[in-house]
Amino acid sequence: QVQLVESGGGLVQAGGSLRLSCAASGRTFSSYAMGWFRQAPGKEREFVAAYIWGGSNTDYADSVKGRFTISGDNAKNTVYLQMNSLKPEDTAVYSCASTPYSIRVRARGLYDVWGQGTQVTVSS
Repeated sequence: QVQLVESGGGLVQAGGSLRLSCAASGRTFSSYAMGWFRQAPGKEREFVAAYIWGGSNTDYADSVKGRFTISGDNAKNTVYLQMNSLKPEDTAVYSCASTPYSIRVRARGLYDVWGQGTQVTVSS
């Protein structure tokens, strides 16, 4: 089983930046890709970005494309989400997750391991 621990959330003003980290441990060889999802109050959890281990393939939701960057350090089994030009609508609990599947990295139902989540609050 893979274990995930996120860090880096906090409070930031609109236009500011934050970097989230997600450290994976355990049976990391079973993980094909890592995703970041977010859930705002009263809304469903939504896909933000995905990183495929071993290469530079990434995927982004349209709402964050050009502002957020996902990257990974394979040696440290850690994935990062650099968030720039933050907006109040980015406020949510951000969770990282691991999937063993090579398809549909935007589908939250295909992720089998989740971190505990970290709060990101963007003030206007």
